[in-house]
Amino acid sequence: MARRAPQSYLPAEIPMCERIDGPSAEPLGLAEAKAFLRLDTDAQDGVVAALIAAARQWVESETRRILLSQTWRFSRDAWPPSGLIAVPLAPVRAVLAARMVAEDGTTQDLPLDLFTFAGARLPPLIAVDLARAPVPTRRLGGIVLELQLGYGATPAEVPADLLQAVRQLVAFLHEHRDEPGDQGRMPDSILALLRPYRSVRL
Repeated sequence: MARRAPQSYLPAEIPMCERIDGPSAEPLGLAEAKAFLRLDTDAQDGVVAALIAAARQWVESETRRILLSQTWRFSRDAWPPSGLIAVPLAPVRAVLAARMVAEDGTTQDLPLDLFTFAGARLPPLIAVDLARAPVPTRRLGGIVLELQLGYGATPAEVPADLLQAVRQLVAFLHEHRDEPGDQGRMPDSILALLRPYRSVRL
């Protein structure tokens, strides 16, 4: 049975989370998508390119897995008592930057050796050295982390079933491009490809 696509990348308990850079390319190239769709002309190149981006975003939203390298900013109000920060998106490849933001907007960079992470586990966890971490002075969003997320920089590093889901979704969206009411219901074949990646919910 088909069901509707989710409308958000993020769980409600993570209020401040945004993509700030990337991806530099899509996991499915225009030529490959056109071959998959059996299109021989350039007349629909703009449409197909938009469908590739939409399909990639839907797969990322449904699985909370970032396909190609992107930089995301996560904000917290306080350090967790456990010292473990669960990241709502995966996989985490690196902690790029960390800083404290004061009430007046001034910032203080934090040393990256405050953090260790297990980016391949689900959910990804970042451990904070609470003995050395400064206490936030801002009530909301005083802790800011910038993380590199994604399987890698090239489509070859993305799991094959997720790439196939993008291909099939591009074909589905192209077939139903003139029927907006049908685009929210994904075929079971696509959902089956994504099911192994949807087992963890925060």
